[in-house]
Amino acid sequence: ALSSYLNRVMTGHTVTKIKGEIKNILKSIPAIGETMFRFTRQVEESLKALIVPGILFEELGFTYVGPLEGHRLDHLIKNLENVRDLSGPILVHVITKKGKGYRFAEEDPQRFHGTAPFDIATGCPLSNGCQAPTYTQVFGETLVKLAEEDRRIVAITAAMCEGTGLTKFAARFPERFFDVGIAEQHAVTFAAGLAVESFLPIVAIYSTFLQRAYDQIVHDVCLQQLPVIFAVDRAGLVGEDGPTHHGLLDLTYLRSIPNMTVMAPKDENELRHMLKTAIHMEKPVAIRYPRGKGVGVPLDEELKILEIGKGEVLTLGHDAAVLAIGSMVYPALEAEKFLAAEGISLTVVNARFVKPLDETLLTEIALRHKKIVTVEENVLNGGFGSAVLELLTRKGISNVSVRCLGVNDQFVEHGTQEELRHSLGLDRDGIVNAVKDLLFADIRKFHDDQRIPRQAR
Repeated sequence: ALSSYLNRVMTGHTVTKIKGEIKNILKSIPAIGETMFRFTRQVEESLKALIVPGILFEELGFTYVGPLEGHRLDHLIKNLENVRDLSGPILVHVITKKGKGYRFAEEDPQRFHGTAPFDIATGCPLSNGCQAPTYTQVFGETLVKLAEEDRRIVAITAAMCEGTGLTKFAARFPERFFDVGIAEQHAVTFAAGLAVESFLPIVAIYSTFLQRAYDQIVHDVCLQQLPVIFAVDRAGLVGEDGPTHHGLLDLTYLRSIPNMTVMAPKDENELRHMLKTAIHMEKPVAIRYPRGKGVGVPLDEELKILEIGKGEVLTLGHDAAVLAIGSMVYPALEAEKFLAAEGISLTVVNARFVKPLDETLLTEIALRHKKIVTVEENVLNGGFGSAVLELLTRKGISNVSVRCLGVNDQFVEHGTQEELRHSLGLDRDGIVNAVKDLLFADIRKFHDDQRIPRQAR
């Protein structure tokens, strides 16, 4: 209370004006004025340090104000009004309680940091009808299972233990769990150091936050070819958190780095196998997976090691092919069923790997089909579709029409995942439309040519 009162007094207009006048008077005294000013300043700071915290910031040249109780709006506003007229750098220290005023949030601030719809009266989540575990939960539980078998495994998070699914790991292996705080760059370099010492670090970070550590991924991990595994959570469209949290760039920036392997599971079961695979690769690996619940497929009891750089053909058709990666595989399968009812036969490929691509399989697909759609939950620039086009160019395959579905050169706004995917054409309907556009493009062109007068040709 005394600290709060002094903050309001010391930053008030009257006191600030008096202090300025005293400063001018002292400095105007010949010979000893500057010395007297420095002495009075030291006395003021010493007295302030006895009562008011934050003297460290004062030593760094800041005017420190605080700590203030962030829930007392009248006091907070008064202090903010006072410091508005001060000159120089200012640090206002405000203390708040997470979830203040709502008992359930106060008792469980981690869960309510970012929560699905819930009953406000009880704090209990509202069921959306899907009982499948989230990708994050599956990752965390699988990592615990693998860590019980391999003592080299350690887990690192940047202040997102619960958000990245590492709560069980931290409880089971506290000596092998590291929360480095909001310092993604340090998390990656720290992981590299552990890898040098023969540990097997798994760095669990949201896609959007991993962007901060791009330089460390390049120089400290991939340049050294160190076995660091990046569990890239919240990849793709994350929903209501909006443009700052969408993970739409990782395929692009990760596949550009030498020595990096990039994979994306089609469902929660494949995520488990990819994690097992990554642990046995002994090189830099990134596994990207989306926010939210899985597809609801059964989880295999035994984990298997996938063949690196190999995709899988899920359906084999003859009219067109859809090459899908990660969260877009099941929408592609839905599109295949829809088009089959209309007599259109579709090949659907689960690419699994963005780097390295399954060049043999994709080349066969391109030679077999003249119409191909690629689909990814990532920006189109430099993403999975770009990788496929680069491959076709290298192979000299030019007699195939390719339509790439993804996010155009834009920042995506807020909305549910379903709303955003629909608006961006990254759902069943979007894939169906893209396939039809490719298949019927030649027919439309023929009819357009027929409408052009002969003399105009």
